[in-house]
Amino acid sequence: MPIVKVIEVIASSETSFDDAIKNCIAEVSKTIRNIDSVYVKDFKVHVKEGEALSYGVICKVSFRLDENR
Repeated sequence: MPIVKVIEVIASSETSFDDAIKNCIAEVSKTIRNIDSVYVKDFKVHVKEGEALSYGVICKVSFRLDENR
């Protein structure tokens, strides 16, 4: 029976929430294998002088642990 682990990750983008989520997945994928899902827990926008400066997301990333390790 596979074991699933969940980590919480904060990611950002200067472009959009969608891009922030993609950045989260790309960074986590560098060190974690077997990613099953990403649950976006929260959204945040940094604002400067009335303009959106950056978009942030807090994500819970679920992945299966290697059974052979």
